Amino acid sequence: MGDIYGRNPVKEALLSGASVNHVYVVKGAHHKVIDEIYHLARDRKVPISQVERKKIDGLFPGANHQGVYASVAEQDYVEVEDIITSAKVRGEDPLILVLDEIEDPHNLGAMLRSADAFGVHGVIISKRHAVGLTLAVAKAAAGAMQYIPVARVANIAQTLEALKKEGVWICGTAVGGEALNSARLSGPLAMVIGNEGRGMRPLVAKQCDFVVSIPMRGHINSLNASVACGIVLAACAAQRAQA
Repeated sequence: MGDIYGRNPVKEALLSGASVNHVYVVKGAHHKVIDEIYHLARDRKVPISQVERKKIDGLFPGANHQGVYASVAEQDYVEVEDIITSAKVRGEDPLILVLDEIEDPHNLGAMLRSADAFGVHGVIISKRHAVGLTLAVAKAAAGAMQYIPVARVANIAQTLEALKKEGVWICGTAVGGEALNSARLSGPLAMVIGNEGRGMRPLVAKQCDFVVSIPMRGHINSLNASVACGIVLAACAAQRAQA
């Protein structure tokens, strides 16, 4: 669906249950409907931010945006339980990709393509400080978004804890971890990829049962997050095919 603007359209999007990624309101804007938008966004746990008017003016030049717009997902999100169920229906151990505050839409799109290519049952992303299923992500995913269920959660660490209770092992990715080619990547597994610059947050890393790293032979000790994701998922797929 992409971006929508105007007080009533944004309010209706929140009321309808549409998958709203984020709501933006001009600083200092006051109106009864805007107050309702704040309440609805908070009730639905949709992030809402105040921005300068020139930002919205720049996004919708000449439009009567009324000081508010919302980013709405190009595809509906699923529940984490739906991902687990889809794996069970296929008679397979779940392979879940968990993304901890990935902010770049091109990275997320590329990761969705890798997830589809290597048999991932679903992807979990953060609600805050992370990109949602925007139009830019859909374009970068080149169609893969239609095939990979995506759940959007408020707390990644708590979600990982819940996955453990479902019998899923949690594998993190970070420099200094166990060599990827020697780690056990079969069985029920959630693979965690951290933020492009900061990596996994401490509370997320704490939930990991083990951590893997990609052996590097060059002069640079890190890779782009989406490239690293593709390498790690390829290793998972290869090992699971032999299990």
